[in-house]
Amino acid sequence: MNQRRRLIGRRSFLFSLGSLATMSAVAMSKAAYQNQQIQALDNPNRNFIITEGFSLKERAAKKGLIYGAATRQIDLLSNASYAAAIVHNCSVLVPEWEFKWAAGNTTLRPSADRFDFSAPDWMANFAATHNQLLRGHTLVWHDSLPTWFRKTVNSHNAARLLENHIQTVVKRYAGKIHSWDVVNEAIKPEDGRYDGLRITPWLKMLGKNYIDLAFHLTAAADPDALLVYNDFGLDYDTPEQEAKRTAVLKLLEDLRDKGTPIHALGIQAHLSPGENKFNPSKLRKFLQDVASMGLKIMITEMDVADKRLPTDLKVRDRTIAGVYEDYLSTALDEQAVIAVITWGLSDRYTYVSESQPRSDRAPVRPLPLDAQMQRKLAWNAIARAFDNAPNRK
Repeated sequence: MNQRRRLIGRRSFLFSLGSLATMSAVAMSKAAYQNQQIQALDNPNRNFIITEGFSLKERAAKKGLIYGAATRQIDLLSNASYAAAIVHNCSVLVPEWEFKWAAGNTTLRPSADRFDFSAPDWMANFAATHNQLLRGHTLVWHDSLPTWFRKTVNSHNAARLLENHIQTVVKRYAGKIHSWDVVNEAIKPEDGRYDGLRITPWLKMLGKNYIDLAFHLTAAADPDALLVYNDFGLDYDTPEQEAKRTAVLKLLEDLRDKGTPIHALGIQAHLSPGENKFNPSKLRKFLQDVASMGLKIMITEMDVADKRLPTDLKVRDRTIAGVYEDYLSTALDEQAVIAVITWGLSDRYTYVSESQPRSDRAPVRPLPLDAQMQRKLAWNAIARAFDNAPNRK
């Protein structure tokens, strides 16, 4: 019996060693693959030369496109140089926090029966003062809900609360908004539903028709705004993102077939070079499929995370610029793409610092301007993509 136990113990030990070796090999192969991807992305001979004299918004406008950035009231108030850069480069302004139910240090909906419009009003006035378009982000989302929401909202009052929210907010800014992200991030195939819908509080309380309801309510409150469904994870050649693209297309088809007043798809384009493979043909096909439904397309939250990239600033900035230009060159070939919006303009103010920090603790550099408001190669790359884009018909 003791000998048998020793044999079983030895086999278990050897099996464990084998399993560890296999896991280690998989981890090493993944790391090696990522290193190969990063090396392939960097081309030391690639230049990003541009003609001088035009801002990003001017270059975009020459091709019938809109360029803008997301920002926050607190950053515009605290940094005059940053505010000037936003005005100089952006023809559309996206309040990053201020139109959400609750985000950061702002709360649009402090309670079920009270709104605080001080922050979004300020942002709307800033945009109007500087002749900028204004985007609303976002009316319906499973995240950034106020603390009272879970205790107060249920299947009996959710529809009434949503109707009150959309009517109150959208009507207040009717005529001032270029486009609304009506519903944000409603698709998540990993949740296991047949239709790919994310299991959210709205889905649980109102069923799948909450999306259609939100668009109808928004259209009634502001018939002139462009109404957008917005989502992430639609960019790369992976099984997960392919499944998400398929689910998003199915959602858009369903909405179209039932006559939902939806006008555009927002593609967030939060890119992570070195983690996944970019396949221009697959993105191009997806954009064509969306356009074939008569929908416009907006790149709504673009940035390029650098957590996998080398510490060397020249290599990092050159790689990030290449990612911007390659992605936008593909996307802008599709005539249905009408706008490019980066999720921030300067590295000084980016959520990537917290959401995807670097292991070496070096400052992240995902945006067109550095922390001192100086242009980087990423700025040039976006400019080149606009310069080389076909004119919108």
